[in-house]
Amino acid sequence: MHTLAAEQVSTGNPILNISIFILFIVVTMTVVVRATRTTSQKGTDFYTGGASFSGTQNGLAISGDYLSAAAFLGVTGAIALNGYDGFLYSVAFLIALLVALVLVAEPLRNTGRFTMADVLSFRLKQKPVRLAAAISTLAISLFYLIAQMAGAGGLVALLLGINGAAAQAVVVAIVGVLMIVYVLVGGMKGTTYIQMIKAVLLVGGSIVITLLTFFAVKGGFNAVLEAAVLNHPQGDAILSPGLQYGANELTKLDFISLGAALVFGTAGLPHVLMRFYTVPTAKEARGSMTWTIAIVALFFLMTVVMGYGAAALVGADQIANAPGGANSAVLLLASRVGGTIFMAMISAVAFATILAVVAGLAITASASVAHDIYNSVIRDGKATEEEQVRVSRITVIVIGLLSIVLGIGAMGQNIAFLVALAFGIAAAANLPTILYSLYWKRFNTTGALFSIYGGLLTSVILIIFSPAVSGAATSMLPNADFAWFPLTNPAIIAIPTGFLLGIIGTFLGKPDNFPLKRAEMEVRSLTGVGVEKPVEH
Repeated sequence: MHTLAAEQVSTGNPILNISIFILFIVVTMTVVVRATRTTSQKGTDFYTGGASFSGTQNGLAISGDYLSAAAFLGVTGAIALNGYDGFLYSVAFLIALLVALVLVAEPLRNTGRFTMADVLSFRLKQKPVRLAAAISTLAISLFYLIAQMAGAGGLVALLLGINGAAAQAVVVAIVGVLMIVYVLVGGMKGTTYIQMIKAVLLVGGSIVITLLTFFAVKGGFNAVLEAAVLNHPQGDAILSPGLQYGANELTKLDFISLGAALVFGTAGLPHVLMRFYTVPTAKEARGSMTWTIAIVALFFLMTVVMGYGAAALVGADQIANAPGGANSAVLLLASRVGGTIFMAMISAVAFATILAVVAGLAITASASVAHDIYNSVIRDGKATEEEQVRVSRITVIVIGLLSIVLGIGAMGQNIAFLVALAFGIAAAANLPTILYSLYWKRFNTTGALFSIYGGLLTSVILIIFSPAVSGAATSMLPNADFAWFPLTNPAIIAIPTGFLLGIIGTFLGKPDNFPLKRAEMEVRSLTGVGVEKPVEH
């Protein structure tokens, strides 16, 4: 039975899989086209969907944006193979969301208009801070996009029974073109509907898998755990910490660093933060937080059941040896408990997950280029919203094509470090600047530039000289060795560096002398008064 499950996932039923994929694309494209009937060429519509979504709708969309393929495929697989240590990913992702929502979500929404840079530059000098924030946003978005695109190529090629690098490259190109079309046609409104549909499919599919798992083991969660212990080569070790990260002090430190990146990085991810501009009031923003926490918490509880369920019903050896390795765990489980058709449907959900995330990343990056670089830096804030939207659309095409090329180049490589680097940059470069801007009155432009560029460069330099890139069998360049930084994630060094540089820069730089802007920012961040007013000084 276990061998059959593995074969079904490796070859599957390509005709069935592609039929469900095409059905999903047709349905979502129809939704996007319908959304464009109420979308104008104004920036408010293209970037924020006219701030017309309710708290419930935005909560669904944030969940859809936040729950990436790494959460659905990666976390479930990590739990199936490593038990408790894999479960810590679920905890980290959930705590990360709570940190983001509690610390920055509402003040950010009240202070900004379109992008994260609106907040970072509100009471500072516009051009240098917006440029730095835009560079950071583009770096994070591009690393995230490459990982998602390469992952999409591997996943879809696997599900459609496609072998060979050329065929997988075609799949990556198709995903990239779809992303471009969705964003160009629907803007933020269309992207939001895709994310809402994806969230419903993802949580609904997970609920069905969870219930079928309970039915298959003829019991509740305890029965799942007991069956997992019996079927896992490490036995009851999967119920205790240390299976993956307990080998030595270095691996423990590496896990702490990864955990820091995940927990603090979410509060600085531009594509997640931008979603809070799509609601009309602070009350709806709070409502979207409530819905997001509820949906994400439910999902990550189910990843525990699905992960241990995969260990119980499929087996760690079958998962590790299947095409896709740990990422195939939830698909193998779906095949085991629901058959080929159900597995194909869950595969389509995984595809929807990737598509929704890349669409959100693309629109965030394009907004940053058009609103922050083109309008504020190049045109001195004098560009019309129609001009900004036109630049944004051109940027979507450029970023889409670039992510296709780089995604194809990253296929077959260790792409996990790209996602970790995206979180690490967000935590080291963006989070210190956001918190200092919102809560530290003395903070100035020099401090912002020090923290953004310092956090960004520290993260990139440490990751280049880490085992993630060279010096290990799992490295991106396994035959080279120029690693001197021992950890695969730089967050444990880069995050404190970003905060410290923000302080040093503030004391070294001159005061910006925008007392009225500082007072206005404080009032707006707490009350939301004057949100519709553009920031100019």
